[in-house]
Amino acid sequence: MEIVYVYTKLRRDLGRPCLFSDRCEMIDVDIHPDPELSQQFIHKTHRDQALQTGPEMSEHQVNTGGFEVKSCGMNHVEGGWPKDIDPEKVEQTIRFRKKVEKDEGYATSIRQLSSAMEHCIGQNNAIDIYQEYSEDEEEVVETQELPYAKTINVFRDPNEVKRTVTSLSWHPDGERKLAAAYSCLEFQKWSKDMSLDSYIWDVVKPNCPEMSLKPTSPIICLEYNPKDSHFLVGGCYNGQIVYWDTRRGSQPVESSSVECGHRDPVYKVIWLQSKTGTDAFSASTGGQVLWWDVRKLSEPTERLVLDLSREGNIDRAVGAVSLEFETTMPTKFMVGTEQGVVVSCNRKAKTPAEKIVCTYDGHHGPIYALQRNPFFPKNFLTIGDWTARIWSEEIKESSIMSTKYQMSYLMDACWSPVRPSVFFTVKMDGVLDVWDILFKQNEPKLSVKVCDKALYSVRVQDNGRLLGCGSQQGDTTLLEISSGLSTLQKNEKSLLAGMFERETKREKILEARQREMRLKERCRSEQSRSEETGREEGEEDVEQLLSRAESDFYTMVEMELQRREERKEKLQEKDICEEKEMDGEAEILD
Repeated sequence: MEIVYVYTKLRRDLGRPCLFSDRCEMIDVDIHPDPELSQQFIHKTHRDQALQTGPEMSEHQVNTGGFEVKSCGMNHVEGGWPKDIDPEKVEQTIRFRKKVEKDEGYATSIRQLSSAMEHCIGQNNAIDIYQEYSEDEEEVVETQELPYAKTINVFRDPNEVKRTVTSLSWHPDGERKLAAAYSCLEFQKWSKDMSLDSYIWDVVKPNCPEMSLKPTSPIICLEYNPKDSHFLVGGCYNGQIVYWDTRRGSQPVESSSVECGHRDPVYKVIWLQSKTGTDAFSASTGGQVLWWDVRKLSEPTERLVLDLSREGNIDRAVGAVSLEFETTMPTKFMVGTEQGVVVSCNRKAKTPAEKIVCTYDGHHGPIYALQRNPFFPKNFLTIGDWTARIWSEEIKESSIMSTKYQMSYLMDACWSPVRPSVFFTVKMDGVLDVWDILFKQNEPKLSVKVCDKALYSVRVQDNGRLLGCGSQQGDTTLLEISSGLSTLQKNEKSLLAGMFERETKREKILEARQREMRLKERCRSEQSRSEETGREEGEEDVEQLLSRAESDFYTMVEMELQRREERKEKLQEKDICEEKEMDGEAEILD
């Protein structure tokens, strides 16, 4: 009997915003009109105005006059000398000049030529022949152009059973080829009829792929080598790392062993900057980051267990779904986890515990996209749950900027390689959003409905003009971005640098304020604890005082009783003495 797990609620729907819908009307409160208020109404004077729904248009005709253009040239060499005079000999030229200057018509010819020469000199001083008149006009036209993204081609999965386009990679030497990885990530949806192949497409030939890549397991991620465009590396569903050389055909050159590789699907693999150009590292949901040399994939060259407690326990490791590596920071890399935490790591640390530097926590779901800004590497973009967030390495408590919560789950994102303030996001409802944070932060500058199915991957070409989107039904849509979104604007870098610096300072102030509030709260709790202990000590002092007062009371009572007895004895002795005296006097009288 086949065991089937039934989930009453999807993981991506947890914490989802409310979705309001229409319903029948319902009267909650019925307020009757007050006739006394009608006496205070001021009637507005009616005014009639005519409106025309159709636009007013006029037709004009202009016929410009014809203008004939002729190309004229002049070759300036030292000439005007007679044939019998060599211009390179100084003595002959000086002798000829003196002879001409003594001629009667020399002064007249100079005066006639000077007027024409002065006119030409005045024209040269008044007009700059190298001035570009259209430079400013082109900038104005570009800024006024409306943003757009038009579909150029659609590359469809050639198999009958469609699979999701999980990863895209552009050819590093141009915009002619696009590699796409196909896999099925839905739970218990894999069938035997599904193909394992991934493809390399020619952007001008959408009907048939240029080359097929035939792995032993479905490919989830695929990357071109930036140094050698013939090499590709991919991460498979069974945890293997596969390496291709397109000159050798569709079969992989080498594959890693299942025993020494990842235990879970490999969601991201990135080429490293090295002398050989054959180093790469990968991450999976098994909780490990592995470094490889594609020339020898029998075992990884290095391992890192993503245990946030820094004890290296694989059982407590968090799963990784995204990676980020910047060539300008060769020792640093970042990992996006399933728990919504970004882990910043240092590869050159001495111990495994020191390799995990810090964490950034701010998402409610897995971080499917993680990328540094190509112009400002200290700021990076993350995609998780229903928001996109921009972080600064200096602020670990919260992001410096974030989008509002979207109605659909975000699946992938990437920065524009030519404009530092523009990034792209794709969602589960098949919409591509283009964000320009200098223009607007609450809403995207452009939203395009690419397809009816969910979009899972997005990748921009290096020139910033072409964009590829992979969908759940196996379609890769190629779009062309408008020049306004793919051309660097004036002062854009300085404006964005100022914005990032301002937001970072603001978050630092808020973080310091929260730290101060937590410190005050801690002091209050410690003070309350000390007061409680003081009260207990005070209660003990009261008991001691009571016992001491009781003992003092009894000692005073005993002293008073002893004093009374002594007084009584003295009175008795006095009475005895008086009686003796009285008896003595009586005897004398007798």
